[in-house]
Amino acid sequence: MKKKEKKRNGIPARTRRGILAACMVFFFSLQIFQGKMLWRESTGENPGKVLSGKVPAEENERTQIMETTQQKEPVSDAQTAQEKEIREQEREQLLTRLYARSAALVDADSGRVLLGKEEHVMRPMASTTKIMTCILALEKGNPKDLVTASANAVAQPKVHLGMHEGEAFYLGDLLYSLMLESHNDSAVAIAEHLAGSVPQFAGWMNEKAEEIGCTEAHFVTPNGLDGEDVGGVHSISAADLAKIMNYCRKNKTFLEITQAADHSFSNTEGTRQYQVQNKNAFLTMQNGIVSGKTGYTSKAGYCYVCSYEENGRSYSIALLACGWPNHKNYKWEDAKKLIAYGNEHFERKDIRQQNVEQQAEVTGGIRFTEDGWEFPQSVSLQPGEETIERLLALDETVTTQVRLDRKITLPTNTDTAVGSLELYVGKDLVGSQKLYV
Repeated sequence: MKKKEKKRNGIPARTRRGILAACMVFFFSLQIFQGKMLWRESTGENPGKVLSGKVPAEENERTQIMETTQQKEPVSDAQTAQEKEIREQEREQLLTRLYARSAALVDADSGRVLLGKEEHVMRPMASTTKIMTCILALEKGNPKDLVTASANAVAQPKVHLGMHEGEAFYLGDLLYSLMLESHNDSAVAIAEHLAGSVPQFAGWMNEKAEEIGCTEAHFVTPNGLDGEDVGGVHSISAADLAKIMNYCRKNKTFLEITQAADHSFSNTEGTRQYQVQNKNAFLTMQNGIVSGKTGYTSKAGYCYVCSYEENGRSYSIALLACGWPNHKNYKWEDAKKLIAYGNEHFERKDIRQQNVEQQAEVTGGIRFTEDGWEFPQSVSLQPGEETIERLLALDETVTTQVRLDRKITLPTNTDTAVGSLELYVGKDLVGSQKLYV
């Protein structure tokens, strides 16, 4: 005989047990779901939301600086102060010994000026201009393009290739003429081929400079000869010239051209043969030089820009107004001094932040704790683990600033960053890490 089930509030015991089991399955499933979808939000396009510490997610324009120090090895305050004093003394001594009126030693990875002398003063830059002409030609042209010399190109003063009007060359060959022997006629022929005219090409040069991040540069000519237009005189700051070299050094073909010892070629008809030799003597004079360009006009004086990479250090160096005849070797001496200063005082360090505790307010969340279910008002933000290596002096520290892309609504995708942790040395932004919940 089947035992009669006991009812409570008219609900059989078996039914009550089933309902309880269903509720437990639901709650445990929700907990597992939250474990997998731990409060993250897709990165939006709005760059304006900034957090530091526990800040309401609705506030878009609040910025605070967290003072955090990134040192791989403990350094005492006394040692740090002593290092800073020594570095400042050597810096001042070096600046007085530089021949160049403007100079910049720049971290090739972050773009930070490590040492500068009137580095933001705009001056004529002579044929160092041609690094911009070359990179534009590589990006906008094809090495197999046929370039025909115009009367304007042929009329350019020395140093020149000596092309004849109507003579045709491959663009790739003219780039060696441009960068190895600094031929002025090749620069104009390249500019006219790509843009149709020199003024139009100069416009491209200024647009590219702005794209790279230059604010102290104005291009008028593709070969660096003195020029002026409604926008001003042909000139640049040492800091911006180094910044352009930082950009150029990332192009493999640019490096191949500027590192070549020589190059032989002919016009497209094969009736005239040419051979050009690399005039950048610093390539063989100084270990670690991977690219460079010299320049001179009577107004600009001797100028030089180069890229250095050795022993974990990468620099770009720019020198403007670095002597006049008979002092063409001043630029090599100054470049060596800057490299020695950088190698003595700066080391490559991983500056990523690993133990940063930040809270951000959230909406829409629920989680299970020992005390039951609760609705969290904030979540912890954790920086990504990607390596970020930059050049730092012993006495320098890293500060951080948290920037959220949008408010966080739970649940979120755990693989999507919700913002970034910006890394500063002084006032210079040197890198950033993605932030996750």
